[in-house]
Amino acid sequence: MKEAVFITFEGPDGSGKTTQSKMLYEELLRQGRPAIWTREPGGTKSGRKIRSMLLDDPGVELSPETELFLFAADRAQHIAEIIRPALDAGKIVICDRYMDSTTAYQSGGRGFPVEMIVALNEYSTGGLRPDLTFLLDVPSGIGLKRAAGRKTDKFEQESLVFHQRVRQKYLDLAQSDSRIVVLDGSAPIKTIFQVILTYLQNNCSIINK
Repeated sequence: MKEAVFITFEGPDGSGKTTQSKMLYEELLRQGRPAIWTREPGGTKSGRKIRSMLLDDPGVELSPETELFLFAADRAQHIAEIIRPALDAGKIVICDRYMDSTTAYQSGGRGFPVEMIVALNEYSTGGLRPDLTFLLDVPSGIGLKRAAGRKTDKFEQESLVFHQRVRQKYLDLAQSDSRIVVLDGSAPIKTIFQVILTYLQNNCSIINK
């Protein structure tokens, strides 16, 4: 891979993707690599306001359609303001959630036609796809139990069946796209991280052996 690399971390709620993405970012900095860590939704100033509406503010009730378009709006601004400039500057971008989350949650979870989600993702990203995606997979019951140990957002409060549909859509995506590497999110944190480092050492030029 070239130095400018776009890596995303995906997974159901409670999968540990945020922990692993931040660990990779810190390792890249330790090795002197030019890297940034960001997330969706909420990677920009406007995105943080969108994130509050989507996830945190109990006083804001959104229709599924409004929710969908807010995620797309957040992503379009995120790319224009943060991701594309960083890649153009030759940086490694580590992003906690990206377009696969929209497919998994809005198509798998909410039931929107996948063709519509694919088209919306393509338009909102301007065709910018990750070079590599790590998908941390955990059974839905385990993920929700983990999430219950902290302040839960609106999606984490959805039903077990909703989260099972999300997980299955993620697995379907992994079956159809070779850029997605599925990891066992129920394994110990250090074990998962070593698998990530080993994969990058064997397949990329961004991690020293």
